[in-house]
Amino acid sequence: MNVEPSIQAKLLRLAEVDTELTRIAHRRKVLPEQQEVDRCEVERNAQKDSAVAVEIVLDDLDRDIRKLEGEVDAVRKREERDRAALDAGSVGAKQLSELQHELGSLERRRSVLEDELLEVMERREASATDHEHAGARLDKAESDLVAARERRDAAVADLDVAQQRCETDRANLVGIFPEELLKIYDRQRTERGTGAALLQARRCGACRIEIDRGEIARIAKTAPDVVVRCTECGALLVRTKESGL
Repeated sequence: MNVEPSIQAKLLRLAEVDTELTRIAHRRKVLPEQQEVDRCEVERNAQKDSAVAVEIVLDDLDRDIRKLEGEVDAVRKREERDRAALDAGSVGAKQLSELQHELGSLERRRSVLEDELLEVMERREASATDHEHAGARLDKAESDLVAARERRDAAVADLDVAQQRCETDRANLVGIFPEELLKIYDRQRTERGTGAALLQARRCGACRIEIDRGEIARIAKTAPDVVVRCTECGALLVRTKESGL
């Protein structure tokens, strides 16, 4: 294939643009800022689960406190009724003995319930402190996630700008190449990653392999407008004064 040397030289710029587009695509896949967002989301979810777990404990303790307070109140009211009956002096000896025995049982029961209530209230106080700490950790995790997303969005925006610039440059470049040359270039780029490279000091700029003397001699005798390719990787070779021919 015969192509003007000046046109062949522009393949190097096209290769630079495509390399940059490949780099941008790779960076999108392994974006550190996105990885940080993922890490922050995991941390936020873990802290949210911890906060919810503490809330469940608090709800259970509040339910236990209400239950115990109800039982203590019921026992206290029963005590008050029994004492009122005793104070009235209107009960017989047998009923008096039963009331006194019941009052003793009620006092012991109330004491046990009050001890249990105190223990549960202390646990509730400790859990409330845990809840405050869990809330603070969740707030920090949420804040870290928001900041990470902002950094991620800024990085993605930068990539979008860079990609748009490269795509514009590529659109402006491809029109100057013969269709057949562009097909060869694109096929080579798809298969090997690099479509064209500089032949520099007898070394292919794509595969970095030094071309043997016999092939270099053949290339040196080839007319400047003839498109040559690397015998090792197939990349289109652009010849300049740096080629060592």
